[in-house]
Amino acid sequence: MEPSRTREEPRRRTPRGHRTPQAQRKSESRARLIDAAAGLFARKGFHAVSAEAVAEAAGRTTGALYSHFGGKEGLLLALLEVWKERTSEELAAEIAAGDPADPAVHFSAMWGSLTRPHPEHGDSWLLLETELWLHAARGRPFIGDRLAQRYTEVRAQLGEGLADWAEATGTPLTRTPEETGALVLGILLGLAMQHRLEPGAVPDGLVVDALGAVLGLGRAG
Repeated sequence: MEPSRTREEPRRRTPRGHRTPQAQRKSESRARLIDAAAGLFARKGFHAVSAEAVAEAAGRTTGALYSHFGGKEGLLLALLEVWKERTSEELAAEIAAGDPADPAVHFSAMWGSLTRPHPEHGDSWLLLETELWLHAARGRPFIGDRLAQRYTEVRAQLGEGLADWAEATGTPLTRTPEETGALVLGILLGLAMQHRLEPGAVPDGLVVDALGAVLGLGRAG
């Protein structure tokens, strides 16, 4: 007979910074679904791809897709969020590599983040962003609310980043960071849509000058 224990044995804890096997599996499953969606949505478009097709391409079940994202719409939002984070990282690295005092470096990097083809998925980021906007504008409350929040965050990120740059370089902005972010986002998205159909009509220099004019910098660079 085994001796009785007078106290409970201490529980084994996962070291801080390490994921449990279950958490690791969930993270891998989520990443595989996002990667599969990126490839399928880029080639066929959001509406032409079913949730079942994404799950099959990822080697996961449709139930797993719904568990992670709540559906295909939630998956698209997650995909765009991943791309936004990756773009932000690339943007920060590109700006850091140039002259931090030159506004043209910042503007060119922002423009390139929208128009530079992704090595695997081409220019699908802009196409999917547009599809998501149309989906929201046609009266889907869930998507509309989430997309509005996404734009709020992007405007804030742009405005705060430019405000930090203005303070560091002694270049005062002519508008509040919130208004600056809204104007810059509008210019970038509007010109990117035109550039997608007719690249020659929207040269890089025009975009740089437009952003400089909005920020009251005159002719940038």
